[in-house]
Amino acid sequence: MEALRSSEDVCNLPVLRPVIGMDKEEIVRIARHIGTFDTSILPFEDCCTVFTPRHPKTHPKLDDVRAAESVMDVDALVQKAVDGDERVRISW
Repeated sequence: MEALRSSEDVCNLPVLRPVIGMDKEEIVRIARHIGTFDTSILPFEDCCTVFTPRHPKTHPKLDDVRAAESVMDVDALVQKAVDGDERVRISW
């Protein structure tokens, strides 16, 4: 929860977490229903495995988070993300 609070504190926009109150079985059931489960279990080097540190901070200090963010070119990162977006329509 401390890591979530640190993330929320440095964000100017709301962070949506639609599955935060669900347990793993509920999330898997929904993934199967909408057809994303099989893709989610493929052995692939995705962003989770590529960018997750070996020893992630579970109790980050807010001042450290703010200091790290202050040296980032957030506008350029946002633009890069927007330029590479892909829209996918999912229906139930």
